[in-house]
Amino acid sequence: MKLVSNFGPGFDAPTSHEYRTWMLKEEVDDVQSMMKEHQKAWKRYGCTIMSNGWSDGKSRCLINFLVNSPQGTWFLKSVDASASIKNEDLLYGYLDDVIQEIGEENVVQVIFDNASNYKNVGAKLMERKEKVWWTPCAAHCIDLMLEDISKMAWFDDTLKRARCISKYLYGHQWVLALMRKYTNNSEILRPAVTRFATSFLTLQSLQKQKENLVALFTSQEWSESTYAKSREAKLAKHHVLHDREFWGRVSFCIKGVLPLVCVLREVDSEERPPMGFIYELMDAAKEKIASNLNKVEKKYMPIWRKIDRRWDDQLHQPLHAAGYYLNPQFRYEDNFSDTDEVRNGLFACMDRMLGKGKEREEADVQLDLFTNKRGPFADSMAMQTRKKRTPSKI
Repeated sequence: MKLVSNFGPGFDAPTSHEYRTWMLKEEVDDVQSMMKEHQKAWKRYGCTIMSNGWSDGKSRCLINFLVNSPQGTWFLKSVDASASIKNEDLLYGYLDDVIQEIGEENVVQVIFDNASNYKNVGAKLMERKEKVWWTPCAAHCIDLMLEDISKMAWFDDTLKRARCISKYLYGHQWVLALMRKYTNNSEILRPAVTRFATSFLTLQSLQKQKENLVALFTSQEWSESTYAKSREAKLAKHHVLHDREFWGRVSFCIKGVLPLVCVLREVDSEERPPMGFIYELMDAAKEKIASNLNKVEKKYMPIWRKIDRRWDDQLHQPLHAAGYYLNPQFRYEDNFSDTDEVRNGLFACMDRMLGKGKEREEADVQLDLFTNKRGPFADSMAMQTRKKRTPSKI
């Protein structure tokens, strides 16, 4: 708009013919040039195919295919799978077409959600592609952990009471405006990447705004309004003012779950690739939960069990172990977890992706240099900057 206004009177906008001819062609050429840079990165570093399904306004089931590498994420295409979403062979066919388009030799892993039909496709992929991995979506797995925890009686009851308060506050424009007045325009509802993360972040907001909510429900302005007379209003007021058990449970739920929500934010972020960090993030989150709950086993172990069930069944993958082992931010620390589980994950990746030939031998030698900080890994600058760069940038 600034450029148009600077031109002044007499500016003629492009015609529809220009938009759909030479201007469109220029845009297509620009996009193709950008794609070539991504394709170079796919060949040099390998890449990840990411797939997610969604329904549009016409109730069509569409599947998006994106390709991720150190160059960034590239939207490849979308297919209408309305007639085949339950057909594993057809789903595998879509995926195989994408792999062939990118080049099987360039694909390190494929990521999609954990629905049973997709899991079966992933198993078939691992059988038919010698070097390609299927990895469940980390964000989806962590969201399932949050869902499992939210179904525990203590958490479920607390979330129901919290929803009673937020539903009342956000259900009436006048009450919402009054709430914002008392909270200095801070919101109670905090939309997050998933529904269950949103629920627990809302609990955190309620706790932060407790004093302001108490002030709201004891104010003359609210008590004299017609909005204070309904059953929903009285119940919300009861939870805020008189339900001491509720606020104690809110505190417990936040301490027991928020570290896991922080991991979800991290893996959903585009600031750094999560593959080399998720192993450590999950361990740290569990320890933080235990610490928050004063290391009382009967308090934190039920939460740990919910986390471990999903971790062991879905999220704990060899690629995550390899990413942890090969991340210099962790490898040279005294608390590095050099366990059989981690090493076996690394060796499984090397065996699958490199086979038993010369490449595998060279990688083994390089691994020895990396582990013992010799050769290029002993360089002073490499050691000095190992915590300042993500593994993909090294």
